[in-house]
Amino acid sequence: MERLNVLKTYKIYIGGAFPRTESGRYYELKNKKGNTIANICLSSRKDFRNAVVAARGAFGAWSGRTAFNRSQILYRIAEMLEGRKSQFIEELQLQGLTAVQAKNEVLQSIDRLVYYAGWCDKYMQIYSSVNPVASSHFNFSVPEPTGVVSVIAPESTSLLGLVSVIAPIICGGNVCVVLASESLPLCAITFAEVLATSDLPGGVVNILTGTSNELHAHFSNHMDVNAVIYCRNNEKEKQTIFENASLNVKRAFDWNKKWEDNTNQNPYLILDTQEIKTTWHPIENIGIGGAKY
Repeated sequence: MERLNVLKTYKIYIGGAFPRTESGRYYELKNKKGNTIANICLSSRKDFRNAVVAARGAFGAWSGRTAFNRSQILYRIAEMLEGRKSQFIEELQLQGLTAVQAKNEVLQSIDRLVYYAGWCDKYMQIYSSVNPVASSHFNFSVPEPTGVVSVIAPESTSLLGLVSVIAPIICGGNVCVVLASESLPLCAITFAEVLATSDLPGGVVNILTGTSNELHAHFSNHMDVNAVIYCRNNEKEKQTIFENASLNVKRAFDWNKKWEDNTNQNPYLILDTQEIKTTWHPIENIGIGGAKY
């Protein structure tokens, strides 16, 4: 008897689990020959809301971890991706890349994770400061994570763009909800499997599949989202996102970049989702005999 292949089911990733979409809908992903290669979940507004709840629940613990521990976890993600690189190369080829292009994208994605792992315990020294004041006080400015970040990931890359936007966000102690590429979604869910087995707490990264046309407004007007990042080139969607962001004064960023260019990996992307908090502390003067005044 001829054996039937067991095809992979590509589900979404919320709170460290892999549920099917609440809507029960899906779309067929086809290759260049027009053949169906996978059924992909068509996420709904409810899925997005569930992901935001999961992200908010994970924020306190993740932002409270030491920078060195976050660095270890990002490096572990890179290790896990390295161990499964042949699977990612195969998926990228299935979506139309050549063997050389697929290998380069996977290797660059691994290197990018290592790059941001190295920044986890260093960006604060770069962006914090001790400010001069005209009184007997210390005045410190320190970057702190902004909270829940919603991201509409690049449409033109399956893996590299996804990694390039997630890494600087979680590097800085934030949590995120990401909409993967609609036309190249395979690596997004497989990357979620890497995250789920790499010591990253559930809810820190949540990955949805579906259409930006349906979801971009929800990504930008949810009141428990603190920042929104748009990585595509649809001007109408971008305008809607920036207008909706003003409803609760959330930060909005346009990260439509060429992610294969290494100049677009930099600590300034970490700073985008940081808030600068300033604190004052009185200077204790020590007098004769150790008296404080």
